Amino acid sequence: MFDKHSDYALNKLDPEAIVCPSATGIHIRLTREDFASEEDFLYWKKLSDGDYKDIESAGRGYYDYCISLTEARKSTSTSAEDAFLAPLIAAEQREQRIALLKKIKDALTETQYRRLWMYCVEEMNEAEIAQAEHVGQPRVCRSLCRAKIILKKIFSEGSKTGDKNG
Repeated sequence: MFDKHSDYALNKLDPEAIVCPSATGIHIRLTREDFASEEDFLYWKKLSDGDYKDIESAGRGYYDYCISLTEARKSTSTSAEDAFLAPLIAAEQREQRIALLKKIKDALTETQYRRLWMYCVEEMNEAEIAQAEHVGQPRVCRSLCRAKIILKKIFSEGSKTGDKNG
């Protein structure tokens, strides 16, 4: 990775000076005026560029083929374990959903199930359901209330017995 704040980058990107760190950490700029001649400046500029490049690339063999922990954390790639387990988890979740829907269907009448489906899944309100089924809204309301009571009873019994499927 190229660090634009490294000594090498600061020196290389400033052709008019030799940039080097001081003991205090503040970078010093040695310009042409600080040297006896233009040749001296160019000699030391070339030498410093080469030294900084050597220092910069000294440990790069290892790091060029790695990513940092920060980059790894930001990475959205899935692990081998996740890739292997994802279809198994999805199949298990699908089976649980099917079993749960079967349990709900078995507990409710066909009308209660259909109306609850329209209410919860299709997000229809009671008036829309009543209009679709050509019945009064109070009838839909009673049907949904009974369905909810039945489901609450089933799921509260399931949680008391420790049944994970409800």
